[in-house]
Parts: sequence; C-alpha cells; structure tokens
Amino acid sequence: MAGTLTELGVAGRLAVRAVSRRLRSQVQSPPDLDEFTRRLDSLISAAPDSVIVDHTWLTMPAQQPPWLGSGLEVKAGDEVSYFVAGRVYANEFLDIYVNPSLQLWCKIGVSGEIFRGTRDSHSFTVTDDGEVLFGNYFPNDWVDAQGTRKQNDEVYNQVTGETKVLVIRWQGSAREGLLTLQAAGDPDGKILNEMDRMAQGDTTPEGWHYLWHLGPAEIYRQHKSEQAAPCIHCTTQADVGILQKNVELELTEDTEISWRWCVDQLPSDIREDAVPSHDYLSIAVEFDNGRDITYYWSSSLPVGTGYDCPLPNWKGIEYHVAVRSGPEGLGEWQSERRNLYRDYLQYMGEPPARITRVWLIANSIFQRGKGSCDYSGIVLYGGHREIRVL
Repeated sequence: MAGTLTELGVAGRLAVRAVSRRLRSQVQSPPDLDEFTRRLDSLISAAPDSVIVDHTWLTMPAQQPPWLGSGLEVKAGDEVSYFVAGRVYANEFLDIYVNPSLQLWCKIGVSGEIFRGTRDSHSFTVTDDGEVLFGNYFPNDWVDAQGTRKQNDEVYNQVTGETKVLVIRWQGSAREGLLTLQAAGDPDGKILNEMDRMAQGDTTPEGWHYLWHLGPAEIYRQHKSEQAAPCIHCTTQADVGILQKNVELELTEDTEISWRWCVDQLPSDIREDAVPSHDYLSIAVEFDNGRDITYYWSSSLPVGTGYDCPLPNWKGIEYHVAVRSGPEGLGEWQSERRNLYRDYLQYMGEPPARITRVWLIANSIFQRGKGSCDYSGIVLYGGHREIRVL
C-alpha cells in the first residue's frame, strides 16, 4: 500500500491538474441549487391537483449523518419520485466529489430497508407504511440493510457541500405524473431523464447482482464479443459498481481462474494505490472468510505489485494485484490465468477453504475519468471441476 510520500505525490499531481483545469475554465461549477429548486417548483405549481398528493423539499448538508426524516408519510402501494442536485466534496481544492446518485440513499420508516437509484432521480413503489427518510453515504458505509453505519458518524465531518432533494408522492402512477410534469416544460431534461431510466429498466446482466452496500448501477451490460462469445461490457465514469456472481468451489493448491478481457480505456493515468487516485477496472474472487483478491490493469505500477486496499472501509478486506500495466495491449483482447491458492498464499497469508463469488469492479469516483472494458470467458478450475462463470 502507498506510504505517506506516495499519497502526497499523488495529491500533488492532482493539485497541479486541478489548478490547470481552473486556469482553462474546465472545472465544472457546482449545480445552482436555488435554480434547481425554482424550476422544479414551477413544474409542480403548474400540475393539476389530481396529479400530486403532496411533496416536500429537504436540504442535506454533507455533514448530516443518516437518517433525516422528510416529514412525508406514505403507505404501501404509493408511488414516489425524488430528484436531487448538489455535491459532496472529499476535497474541494482537488476537485474530488461524489455525485448525488451515489451519495443519497433512502428508506421507508426506521426499520425499512435502504435503497438508492442509479441516477439523480428515482421513482419507486412503496412496500411498507412509514416516513420517507434519506441518508448520506460517503465517506461511511452500511453494515446492514437498515442503514447502520460502519464508522462513527463523526466521519461525516471530513466532507463538505450539500444536496437538495425534492420528494413527490403521486396520486396515480409515477409515469403518469412525470408525463404531466413534462408537458408543462422540462428545460433541464430532468423529467425526461427519469422517464428514460424507468423505460430502460434493470440493465444488470442475467445471473449477476450488484454488491448491496455499494448499490446498483448502469455500468455493466450483457454483450457479445467480436467472436460472438458471451460478454459483459463495462463503461464507468464518475461512478462505482461491483457486479457479483455466486459460486461454490473448494480452494485447493490447483484452483485457478482464467478470463479474457479487452480494456479500451483505464479510468486513471496515475498509480492507483493512493486514496485520491484509486480508480480502476478489475476482476476479483471472494473467499469464505469475507476477503477478496482483485486483479487489475494498472496505469503505471509494475506487474506483480500487490497492496491492501487504501480505502478505509476496505482495508483488510480487499487486496489488489496488478496483472498488466501501462498502455501496451489496450484495445486488444488479452487472456489471463492465475493460481488462486498460490496468489492468496503469496500476497495475503494462509488460504481459506472456499471460493464464494466472482466480482467485476469498476471505480471512477475520485478522478471521474472514463473506463471501458469487455469481459469474457471467465472460468474457475479446481478439484477436477470446471465452473464457467461467463
């Protein structure tokens, strides 16, 4: 893992980059929350009384720990939409921030299960009676489905910024209500974007699921490679997602994983072992002790470099190994094969008993660079068994 000097070096490079962007007027200004409020309020005011039961606005400071009540009481069967704008900065000078779609989580009632959308708006059908509650995510993490936090709530003092949230309870369906609002004008395209999200539906590849405490995404999609082989395409920018598939295989000395991937673009051009540059694409294997080893294509670290995850919530859980490095081979299909038992022994210590999941990871929240990759031919081998994951 990167030491203090490396962290400072990465921060220095990012500082130079941020200053250069400001000088060229390339740093995007935060959303105008007053304008966001005014425009959506005007749409609501123009809607017939038969469309909206009630609505409310919330201001969520970045330092506000979960959970904040909206004052909006709903019943099972109600359809609700929320719209959110704002920023939560990890470091405003370095221009490192989290988008609202990742930051804002929701639940119904104190004991309700937490959820979030994939965009800066989300519509859903209520399953239980209760108050609509909202919570800030970053830089904390969830321990359970009710939104208990992993770290002390004082961790929220490390971030700045705020988000503004509009919550609407519809008389009928969310789709009908959104259509009515759109007819009154949609200058920012926010209503159209939510309708597009609803029409698109779930894009998660069949047989896979997103890691629950990071939340869903639109990063991965079922695809076909140029050879018409089953393939999963990944596109990430300013977001994060871990796609998982459950497997059961004993971890023995001959256990291996093989895969093919075509990485078109890496989300980072700086070494990835420091927090502010920890953007990467990888394939990982989870074990029955809760730990995982993740194989990734580094922008610059030597092949074979291994390190514990630099993110506080993932230290001691995830271990990174660079299996390729640099621009050579980008845009071309590459084949990989690793002995999981030997890698665990070399990098992480005494191997556990079993493999429980295979992951695909895409992270681009820190530098907000674009990453693009295709995965195919993922196979696990061991104990005279062969499990085709993809």
